[in-house]
Order: sequence, then C-alpha cells, then structure tokens
Amino acid sequence: MGFDSSFAIGFIGAGRVGTALAWGLARRGYRVAGVASRSQSSAQRLAAAIPQCAVHGGAQALADAVELVFLTVPDDAIAAACARVVWRKGQSVVHCSGATELDALAAAAAGGAQVGGFHPLQMFTDPETALRGLPGCAIAIEAAPPLGDRLAAMAQALGCQTLRLPSGTRALYHAGAGYVAGFVNALAREASRIWGALGLTEEEALRALLPLLRGSADSIERLGPARGMAGPISRGDLGTVERHLAALAPLGGDTLELYRALALRTVALAIERGSLGPEQAARLRALLKG
Repeated sequence: MGFDSSFAIGFIGAGRVGTALAWGLARRGYRVAGVASRSQSSAQRLAAAIPQCAVHGGAQALADAVELVFLTVPDDAIAAACARVVWRKGQSVVHCSGATELDALAAAAAGGAQVGGFHPLQMFTDPETALRGLPGCAIAIEAAPPLGDRLAAMAQALGCQTLRLPSGTRALYHAGAGYVAGFVNALAREASRIWGALGLTEEEALRALLPLLRGSADSIERLGPARGMAGPISRGDLGTVERHLAALAPLGGDTLELYRALALRTVALAIERGSLGPEQAARLRALLKG
C-alpha cells in the first residue's frame, strides 16, 4: 500500500477537523484505534464510522492506548490539553493548528515524544464536506524525521499535496492563507454592500457575483495571478477608474480607502503582466493615491 498502517492512531478532540481526518485516514487503511473528547456524542459519532475505534473516557487513557496522537482541540487549548497527559518516549504527538507553533507541545517533547504539525489547508464547515474536499488540498507539515516522513505519507494517502514548514513560520504561513480564505469573504461582503446602493439584497448580489468569483479562481489556476487578471487596471483604463472613485466616494466609511489599496496592488500585477507601461502605471498610481 506504500505506507505503514500498523501503528495505532488516536484523536484527542472530535470536532470537525478531527472527525474528517479520522474518517479519511481510516478509509485509506490507517488504524484509527481510539478517540477521547469532552463531548461524548461527538466521540461516539467519530468512532461509529470506524471499525474497532474505541471511545476512551479521557485523554490519558487514549494516549496510553495508541502510538500517534492527533490533538484536534481548539488552538488556545492545545498547550493545556498536551500538558494534562503523561507522554512516553517513542510516541508521536501532532496538532492540527495552522498558526500555533510546536512549542505548544513542549510537555510531550519533554516526555520523550516526537512532536509535529499537520494542518489541512481546507475549509472545515462540517466533517462530511471537509472529507470530500481533502483530496487535492495542501497539508502543511512540520516535524523532524521520522515523524515528518510518516505525516507526509499520510497526506499522500489522503490525496493531498504537502507543504513543509520551517520552524517558527506557522503564523506567517497562516496569515498568508487567510488572504485567500477569510479575506475573500470580506471582499464578497464589500461588493454586496456596494451593490446594496443599487437596491439589491446581499442574496441577489452574491447570486450574480459568485460565478465571477469562480471564474477568477479558474483564471488564476490556469494562468496565475498576473496573467489571469481582468478589469480596467489591467487595461490601463484611467477613465473607468476615475468613475469608480467618484461613484464610491458618497458611500463613506473606508470604502474608498479599501478600493485604493487593492487597486494599487492590482497596478503592480498589471505591470508584471506587461499590460501597463511606466507612464500609464505612474498616472494610475497618482490617481489612486489621491
């Protein structure tokens, strides 16, 4: 099968991330042997879908029964959850947080365990949807060998890409990912709010805008951010940008400020693309800086 599936895996925490990973690994031949969670119903739901997966009464009982433990608890609970367990030499302890550094697992390392990070770069709205979305997504891995290699094999078995993170870079990695995750939501809300001035509801606006968003994502995938860009700035259309600024000004708040900041970044992309010459770029920047 290309990987060692003989070791026992356990999960402390049975939320969306833990449940999706446990189900995914079990379906790909890994031995998910146990789960412990403050929510008994969540633990039972996770275990019910996996043959011979036991629900343990506490984190220590779970840790004593398995070789590799995924700590899939909220980020701010990782260090405390780890510190409550007595770990043993040769064990592996892995958290699934994007922004939390591995020093949150210091108690496990002090006990002789090898520690690591395994962060799926995917939206986890519910376990079933997340499980379907895992193949093809990236998983950020931070761990020394042999644990790092074992985690990479798990990611490969799940059908995922692997990103190897250098030590101390998790917050930067997570911040960058946030531009494509949460900030896109903020931009969708901003576009809907602007269209609200036309009398459209958010639902009507999103119905019209989402195909455009999907088309933009497709263009980025095929051509990259610069070559896949459209819009007036990519064409050096100064007149349209002037009309945008005039139309947005009466909306107040930071509407104009946000447009200017994003448009200035778009000028840089248009230069990279080769569709803006130095003179056009200078005129656009002067206009946008007000």
